Amino acid sequence: MLHWSNFVSPELQYVLLLFLLFVLPCGLQRFRLPSAISCIGLGAVAGMGFGVFRQDAVINLLSTFGVVSLFLFAGLDVEFKNIRRNAPFLVQHLVILAALLALVSLVAKAALGLAVQPALLVALALTTPSTGFILDSLRSLKVSAHERSWIKSKAVATELVALAVLFVALQPMTGRQVLTSTLILVLMIVFLPLVFRLFAAVILPHAPKSEFAFLLMVAILCALVTRQLGAYYLVGAFVVGLTAQRFREQMPAIASERMVHAVEVFASFFVPFYFFHAGVQLQREDFTFWALLFGLGLVVVFVPLRVAVVAVHRRVALGESFKSGARIGFSIVPTLVFTLVIAEILRERFGLSPVLFGGLVVYALVNTLVPGFVLRAFPSEIGPLKAPPLPKAIRSE
Repeated sequence: MLHWSNFVSPELQYVLLLFLLFVLPCGLQRFRLPSAISCIGLGAVAGMGFGVFRQDAVINLLSTFGVVSLFLFAGLDVEFKNIRRNAPFLVQHLVILAALLALVSLVAKAALGLAVQPALLVALALTTPSTGFILDSLRSLKVSAHERSWIKSKAVATELVALAVLFVALQPMTGRQVLTSTLILVLMIVFLPLVFRLFAAVILPHAPKSEFAFLLMVAILCALVTRQLGAYYLVGAFVVGLTAQRFREQMPAIASERMVHAVEVFASFFVPFYFFHAGVQLQREDFTFWALLFGLGLVVVFVPLRVAVVAVHRRVALGESFKSGARIGFSIVPTLVFTLVIAEILRERFGLSPVLFGGLVVYALVNTLVPGFVLRAFPSEIGPLKAPPLPKAIRSE
């Protein structure tokens, strides 16, 4: 392994890293390679090839900003009106998801010899779409306005349930600790609106244009709280985004299109560091022949299964063609962030073997590439402004 830190100063390393993270991935996008995959690859090269940035506190901090802002953006982009309008269909979707989670958990427990908690985490890693990443990637995918609306609704609804399951799955198996963690989370959800009201009444009149800094700091603090509770940063940041959406009428600036765009821009700067950091943490033993084979096997089984579940459900419930439903299914296939986070948790807390860890990483990387190729190969049947009629139960008011 080369150790170039002896002849390249830390300052020059960071300058080169900035250039690589923000220039090279943009050039590779012409080959339909998502920038997230490029950043993970750069991190793997830096860590396994040159042995740099593995324990770098700066990269770790920037990556935390990245994952927090990504889930804050996902929470801010929730459209409650759209979810309420399509609630009957989305409830059906979540029931199917719950059944799929239970089935995959049982299979993982039996086939991989895992305990209940890690088996449930593996099921989440295999079936949960990475909402923040998907929302951030929609512009680059050739989807219609109708498809975009459904993709957002399905991804957000799924993530709401997945984060709740993740929170429960990561709690210790003792009743007292579960109760304490749940109480702290509930108190956080209850008091967040009071914090927003206090900010609007006391601080905002004397500090105009401070909404962005306030929103970001609250998201980071809540993310750290849920991290201490064992539920990682995702839950806290997402809850803050949802809370901000609730105050859209009382505090228009806190969840306005301008604010959502500002958070998106902030995330676009820091998210590459998260993916780079994830790549740096990878090790050579994670990618043995058996790990690659296991990961590709997961792709062969779960990508068609998840697409088919969405397509068949939409065919039965909405009367859409299988092709139209499959396009939406392919759009929510990427599990990148969720799988990377859960795989790391499984390795740190449950001693997941390198073969299983590497297989999950390979699965996440490959399924993230799928929409970019499939959606361009099979164009939408629906124009950007025209959508098929919905059943009366979920039709717009």
